[in-house]
Amino acid sequence: MQDNEIAHDVKDIHRLYCQLTGQQLTLRYDRVRLWFEFLRAGFAPHQLQHVVRYLQKEIRAGRRNVGALKLSNLLQLDRFEEDLNISQVRLHAPSASTPQSSDTISDPKHPPPADQQRLRQLARAAFLRFREQIRGPRHS
Repeated sequence: MQDNEIAHDVKDIHRLYCQLTGQQLTLRYDRVRLWFEFLRAGFAPHQLQHVVRYLQKEIRAGRRNVGALKLSNLLQLDRFEEDLNISQVRLHAPSASTPQSSDTISDPKHPPPADQQRLRQLARAAFLRFREQIRGPRHS
């Protein structure tokens, strides 16, 4: 990548950051260096956009401080990478309505609905037998 391309990319990503956050920050040398390191580390504008939107959502929910969006905080590469990864974490299992392919290995903790019904019946029968053993034979 040539110096002109890097300078152009830095200006573009800084402009994107300012648009996303509603700020008007000058692009001084120290900020150019931070953006250069950000791009050199392999991060891209779409990732910046994703993290900024994630942080804005977290700030609105009261889980993060507005300082998380400060450029000097955001461009600490280790923290940015962590925020990027956290923003992509799935906290919920896929919905049950998601079709599964027939060649997937069944999960013993979550059997298919037909097996669940059969297992419930087996469990109920085992419970009734156990209860009978505890109570002893019934006298008529």
